[in-house]
Amino acid sequence: MTSPASCAACRDGAALGFDFSLAFQPILDTTAHRVFAYEALVRGTDGSGAAGVLAQVDADNRYRFDQACRVKAVTLAAELGVDCQLSINFMPNAVYQAATCLRATLAAARRVNFPAERLMFEIVESEQAHDHAHLAHIVAEYARQGFLTALDDFGAGYSGLALLADIRPDIIKLDMALIRGIDRDRVRQILVQHTLHMCEELGIRVIAEGVETLEEWQTLDAMGVRLFQGYLFARPGFEHLPEVRWPQAIPGGNGGS
Repeated sequence: MTSPASCAACRDGAALGFDFSLAFQPILDTTAHRVFAYEALVRGTDGSGAAGVLAQVDADNRYRFDQACRVKAVTLAAELGVDCQLSINFMPNAVYQAATCLRATLAAARRVNFPAERLMFEIVESEQAHDHAHLAHIVAEYARQGFLTALDDFGAGYSGLALLADIRPDIIKLDMALIRGIDRDRVRQILVQHTLHMCEELGIRVIAEGVETLEEWQTLDAMGVRLFQGYLFARPGFEHLPEVRWPQAIPGGNGGS
């Protein structure tokens, strides 16, 4: 699955035609009390949500947009002093040759002195990956070059067991629909608990995303989840790293197990 035109556009720096910026939201290891990663999230230049930007992405500019996101994420992360993993979303249908697509990202990292080993690539759920074999090749190439990969929104939409079996990422992010109200929902607790057991056997780390209440965090923490992302801890910071609210500082928080 190769598009010479798209590869040339990346190499020659063809104009995207619109501008955008990024916000950063932390992913926390609440047991170790450290920031594991910051996820770079697309925003309008005025800080508005991603929808207005993504509405301008089409088949003609998807590849250039994907590359521009990577370069901007690395550049801003270096300016902000990110000293942990940087999670960069990528659009699976925009990546044609994995090794080639990484070159611009790595060149940007070298240019701004951002350590390449801190890069993590997250497969976004916004579009279906039509070719699992091609996506598996992308993930394998990233792994060969030493980069972590994460599968977003696991348990919803296209991110299911068949995709997990085919691509074998390092990390999955549990969809927030499974997280919402898990402290009061035995069915969600059972589904998440079995997913955790499965991932432990497969050697895959789990991030619970979309955590909004102390009770949700406490339930997941008791299940053995270590990595968390959500408004309970920090909202995305537009062009800055937001202040983290650790569970120890939240009334009723126990600081992890």
